[in-house]
Amino acid sequence: MGIAAILVTVLCMCSLSLSAPDGDSKVGDPVDAAPTEIPETQGKQARGDVPEEPEPTSPVSDFDNTYNYILSRLSAMDQAIHRLNVGHYTLDVKVTQLVDRVSQLDGTLGEVQDTMQQISLLTKENRKEIGRLEGCQKGRRVGYKCYLIYRTYETYPGAAQKCMERGGRMAMPQDRKEQEALAEYVKAFFQPGNWPVWLGINDLRSEGLYLFEDNTRVTYFQWRKHFLSSQPDGGKRENCVAMASDDGDWWDNYCDRNMYYLCEFDA
Repeated sequence: MGIAAILVTVLCMCSLSLSAPDGDSKVGDPVDAAPTEIPETQGKQARGDVPEEPEPTSPVSDFDNTYNYILSRLSAMDQAIHRLNVGHYTLDVKVTQLVDRVSQLDGTLGEVQDTMQQISLLTKENRKEIGRLEGCQKGRRVGYKCYLIYRTYETYPGAAQKCMERGGRMAMPQDRKEQEALAEYVKAFFQPGNWPVWLGINDLRSEGLYLFEDNTRVTYFQWRKHFLSSQPDGGKRENCVAMASDDGDWWDNYCDRNMYYLCEFDA
């Protein structure tokens, strides 16, 4: 019991000594409280010197950024498609105009071709008429026919074509009278030389069957008869007939041989 009382007494005394004021202060004097410091920033805010900071906004998410990018790209694509449609429409209009112009040009070209054909026909007709007039003015008239010699070298088919273009045909002596008149004209034309000239007679269709150019059968012949050379002697190789200018006799020849030719025209 005595030791416990002593310990209690010591603890009480220590407690009093810790809670007692300084030696200069008296019991009962007010104790100055330590001044409370106010933060500097709070003071400045109270005076209005520092502006209030805005509240931070929440950052945009990656999904929003992607969504906005896609929208911008779609808008750009829409504008490009619009420009493409405008260009396509413009091109379509120009193509339509071009097709119309081509159609007009085609119509004009058709008219020009028709005109050229008419001119060609008129030219051929005029050439034929000129040929007929020339044949009777420059050549020899025998009955209802006019004969004219052309001193240009032609094959038998070429001579036939030339006579037809001039409005006539190759000479076709139908009888002895025409043959003698034609022989006299040819001899006088080439005298003193001797030149063969094509007549409109051949056996191209069948060997030995001689026809005129109008496909009528030849009934009068003036073949050369000589013990050294009797005509015709060419067989199937020589199928076209020419007249010798010195005596008027007929000779069979190769049809592709070039020589002068005789045309006849209706008087």
